[in-house]
Amino acid sequence: MEVANCTISFNEVEKARENISKFIHKTPVYTNSTINNITGRSIFFKAENFQKTGSFKARGALNTVTCMMNSDLHPEGGSVTCSSGNHGQALAWAANTVGLPSSVVIPRHAPLIKKEAIKEYGANLIECGSKYMDRVTMCQKAALELNYDIIPSSDHPDVIAGQGTIALEFFEAIPNLDALFVSVGGGGMIAGIAIAAKHINPDIKVYAVEPDGKILEKCLRSGQKLWPAPPQYLDTIADGIMRQSVADVAWPYMLENVEKEVFTVNDEEIVNAMKFVFERMKLVIETSAAATVAAVMSDQFKKLDDTIQNVGVILCGGNVDINNLPW
Repeated sequence: MEVANCTISFNEVEKARENISKFIHKTPVYTNSTINNITGRSIFFKAENFQKTGSFKARGALNTVTCMMNSDLHPEGGSVTCSSGNHGQALAWAANTVGLPSSVVIPRHAPLIKKEAIKEYGANLIECGSKYMDRVTMCQKAALELNYDIIPSSDHPDVIAGQGTIALEFFEAIPNLDALFVSVGGGGMIAGIAIAAKHINPDIKVYAVEPDGKILEKCLRSGQKLWPAPPQYLDTIADGIMRQSVADVAWPYMLENVEKEVFTVNDEEIVNAMKFVFERMKLVIETSAAATVAAVMSDQFKKLDDTIQNVGVILCGGNVDINNLPW
């Protein structure tokens, strides 16, 4: 679908909450004494793994289809997207919630649990190759053949506004947050969270967490998108954040609101963090969520300014294949 030029403000995030609050979960916030002792700070975990469809993506997807249904852009057919899994599940659920048919283009290598969930939420599943253009081409073909509108996973203002509702809930639970840690794939979540968080507390630090090879810090410091085109996918265990570049719509909000210092984590750190959360916090999280935990357990985190004491960590999802855990 074509997206008109749109400035995403705090008002859009508040409107998104009005659109979705009746259907989503207000997810809990957890603490863990062991990690507080390790870090010497108070760490608060926003558990989006308990969200509808098992990830934060439900927020943006539902807000987008709701806005579409209430506008002149109401699709004559339905909605389609290409997704590594979580956005696909979210769109399938959101479309079903508002009575809209949907199809999801997903890489063949995506976790089985994500594929099965997409079908269970009522969407038609279309498998494709692992390359970016494989997804785009198949998605465009499906949209044309089915007369469906394409809803991207990050590159849409209504998606970003929906993800920003995480920050509204987090500040209601923990008003004195000094920093937020958010894993970054396409950037829709961190863009929305940063818009809302900076409005509530202009002094808050919003830190991006990335897998090896994303070069996000280099891009943020230069103010330029230095990634190759078309977008590439990184060789990382964190399949939900394997896209190297960030979405065009998300980029300016990241550049304005996100710290230039980025936390980069490798596969070993992600797996160790995931095991820690499973064993010590008794929470099921996926690798993309474990990335933020790895960041706050890192040596880099220890070097943060001592004034940063209350730290919010987004556990973005919990969709794992329990028969194929990464250890």
